[in-house]
Amino acid sequence: MGFISDMAAITNMLRSVVHLLLSLLEYLMLIMAVMSWIPQLRTSRIYQGISMILEPLLMPIRKLLWRIPALRSFPLDLSFLLLWLLISLMQQLL
Repeated sequence: MGFISDMAAITNMLRSVVHLLLSLLEYLMLIMAVMSWIPQLRTSRIYQGISMILEPLLMPIRKLLWRIPALRSFPLDLSFLLLWLLISLMQQLL
């Protein structure tokens, strides 16, 4: 009985850590989105740091979306929105 309760506690702790990391990613995405609206902030070290964290997550989604011909000339970066939705979905599944 002790082993099962220990495993449940570890599982809950891991779930909490993953949920916290996903929430952090959402906040970073929000900060990056707001900063991208101000051209002077796009060259800041904060923006560059956030970009270094998020770009490895965004690039595979961009590559996938670029395979859809109608989205190649679409003026908005839908990969950002899709990543946000994926993070939200993962949080809901936890």
